[in-house]
Amino acid sequence: MDYTETREAFFAPRPDAGPATGWQSPARRLRDALEPLAAISFWAEPAYDAYAALGLDFLTGYVWSRSSVLGVAEPSVVAATFGVFEPAAVAGLLGAARDACSLEQVRAAREQGATAALRAVLPDGAALAPTTARLLAAASATDVVGRPLFAGVMGQPVPTAPHAALWHAATALRERRGDSHLAACVAAGLTGLEANLLTELWVGFDPTAYAGSRAWCPGAMAQAQAALAARGLLDGDALSAAGRELREAVETATDLAMAPVVCSLSGDLDSVVAQCEAWSQAVIDRGWFPPDPFKRAAG
Repeated sequence: MDYTETREAFFAPRPDAGPATGWQSPARRLRDALEPLAAISFWAEPAYDAYAALGLDFLTGYVWSRSSVLGVAEPSVVAATFGVFEPAAVAGLLGAARDACSLEQVRAAREQGATAALRAVLPDGAALAPTTARLLAAASATDVVGRPLFAGVMGQPVPTAPHAALWHAATALRERRGDSHLAACVAAGLTGLEANLLTELWVGFDPTAYAGSRAWCPGAMAQAQAALAARGLLDGDALSAAGRELREAVETATDLAMAPVVCSLSGDLDSVVAQCEAWSQAVIDRGWFPPDPFKRAAG
């Protein structure tokens, strides 16, 4: 999938879309404000170009670059850590990506692409430093146990370039929440596919629209839907009351797991969120993150 195909598949705006979930906890507000800053390493054209120079496309670049913080992990470990993608698809993409370039090359391309993109849309480095320092301090004040992607990011040196340091901080906190959210889904008795199906209905997608973009086949999705219905979590093509209650319990558990980050930011939370939100809007306005609020909410 080249960059033009990526934009056609993922960047279509959603007409008249309002807030995706209405969930406005402090932890969720921080997560949503950081998402475009972290994910610019996947969505921005300079990032794509950095991967393409190594022989990677959008999908192979995503899988290899994001998992690179785990080292050269087994594909099954990567699929389990990502949680929500079809495992065979992850294995195939990862194999092709590793044939194209080394771990060191993809790590360098990831940082270089994200840095180039942020430099193109954000102020000079001095303006970034105070917020970046608060984000890094919040990330460093928390435990990595049980959070493999967060641990992997935190195990990498903090870049010295200001835009790269901001991306690193945003990525660390994004992955910390993602790891925590996956743990909450597992604790709720959900598979990765079932979590996708509940999330897409909670956010407002059409049934299977989000899960299907994670490479799950119609048969697997139908089987997972049947399992959710048997638990009383679906009412036709919508969440049942029990399904909404469970999905919101997962969100609450995720927020609770992010409490140390929120507490670390303390009185600075609102100003940090406002600043990151403004920077993220600049990324969206540049066309380097999908404008659909549902995609931003679902991750």
